[in-house]
Amino acid sequence: MVRLTRRYRFAASHRLHSNHLSERENREMYGKCNYPYGHGHDYVLEVAVRGPRDAESGLAVDQRILDRLVSEEVLGPLDHKNLNLDVPAFQDVVPTAENLAAEVRRRLGDRWREAFAGPWPVLESIRIFETKRNIVELSNTL
Repeated sequence: MVRLTRRYRFAASHRLHSNHLSERENREMYGKCNYPYGHGHDYVLEVAVRGPRDAESGLAVDQRILDRLVSEEVLGPLDHKNLNLDVPAFQDVVPTAENLAAEVRRRLGDRWREAFAGPWPVLESIRIFETKRNIVELSNTL
């Protein structure tokens, strides 16, 4: 079994603000990330897949297919967007790094079997680097 991780980059802005909290509670919860006009990040996305090596190609995944899927489902819809305003999934959900990772996993998962017929590869984890100090990982094994 081989685990392969591909790294991608995109930029997006957001405001961390919950409609279920008061203005004061939002400021306390999210601090400077609650700034009314939002702020941006240069996100790094890592997509890890697992599968056996193909005997002929030596590859565990066709990276061209993975790159196309990530481009169509994640990079195109999210790059240079305001997550709160431009992405329907975040109309009522706070676009934290945790929620962003879950949305990326959902987007890839929705089309995974369309892109990759058969049992392999398996989407193993999504990792979002929002800042140097804030990294979120969603794993099928967690």
